[in-house]
Amino acid sequence: MSRTLIIFGLVLVATGLLWPVLGKFGLGRLPGDIYVERPNFAFYLPLTTSLIISVVLSVILWLANR
Repeated sequence: MSRTLIIFGLVLVATGLLWPVLGKFGLGRLPGDIYVERPNFAFYLPLTTSLIISVVLSVILWLANR
């Protein structure tokens, strides 16, 4: 369990560091991401982005535990 948490933490740190690069590929503004902007209010819900990140992390963790 501790090894999984360490790997998960390292993946989160790497994702945070690479986020500007990933943004250039369109990650974060995909179809299916909900963005509502009104005066004095903005709401952003990255549904599609979250699904893609979840699948990628699941595959990485599955391969790490093999």
